[in-house]
Amino acid sequence: MTSTTLRRALLPVALVASLGLAACGSGDPLAETEPGSAGGAATGDASPDPAASGGAAGGSGSITVGGANFTEMQVMEEMYGALLTDAGYEVEIVASDSREIYGQALVDGDIDVVPEYAATMAEFLNREVNGAEAPVVATGDVTETVEALRGLAEQQGLVVAEPAEASSQNGFAVLESVASENDVATLTDFAAVQPEIVLAATEECPTRPFCQIGLEETYGFTVSSLLPLGYGSPQAKQAVVAGEADMVLVGTTDATLEADGLVLLEDDQALQLADNLVPVLNATSAEDTTLVETLDSLADVLTTEDLAELNRRVDADRELPADVARDYLVEQGLIEG
Repeated sequence: MTSTTLRRALLPVALVASLGLAACGSGDPLAETEPGSAGGAATGDASPDPAASGGAAGGSGSITVGGANFTEMQVMEEMYGALLTDAGYEVEIVASDSREIYGQALVDGDIDVVPEYAATMAEFLNREVNGAEAPVVATGDVTETVEALRGLAEQQGLVVAEPAEASSQNGFAVLESVASENDVATLTDFAAVQPEIVLAATEECPTRPFCQIGLEETYGFTVSSLLPLGYGSPQAKQAVVAGEADMVLVGTTDATLEADGLVLLEDDQALQLADNLVPVLNATSAEDTTLVETLDSLADVLTTEDLAELNRRVDADRELPADVARDYLVEQGLIEG
């Protein structure tokens, strides 16, 4: 095992000039921004020479891990980095506030691998390959979605590794006491008990197929009123706690729900697209089978609940993403302590 310290930087704004990919947010693949992502311009040094990446059996050479610059992605990037460092690679982590930037860097080979969301990345590439008005190819089934993603990725010189069970996408939560009293565990259950609801969500929710439109068409809810309080914001959650709303739009990896007395309802009719966490690699980098196998080891253990807890430790307990990522990998027996 190497003791190489991971370096973290931001991708340079200059890469924007060579973009060939269109941006798309996680969770709702039709959204324009990443829920929870940080704002501001990206600055810093570019990644190491990609020609030095991978290629050697047993894990050697330099690898650049890239991706987005918000808590969940920082944790994933640090996990990839720690896994690869433990396998013998020299790792640098670079981050960007925009998928447009790191997506092009991945295609160009300036980045070797990024953690991504399966459905979001599939639609990201779908628009690039088939145009802005292309029909949605992702579904609520992770196998179908990853298959579609792999076909599109191949056309861009990318390779998609194995997806984890962990999925970060739109979810809907209610008071735990209400769910318990009415024996409610799924959105279908709740629609049967309370078909007319007040919903705390984003201002755009009424026009989004994975928000109000989907709730009404797929589950039979009637949204009598919408409180435009944001995506999983403290104000939106408090509206449910205070009895001003019946349900709130949140992320499935939101670890603050229990503390607020809320519980996530299962999307049992697969309204949301399968946004499972998955490594996406530059095709040249993916020729290194040790690299791919090392990343695939995470797919067997990482769950949505795990990811939510890691997010909580960073956002609530103020721990460093690198520390919580390493602790988790040691706990799971994926790297040495």
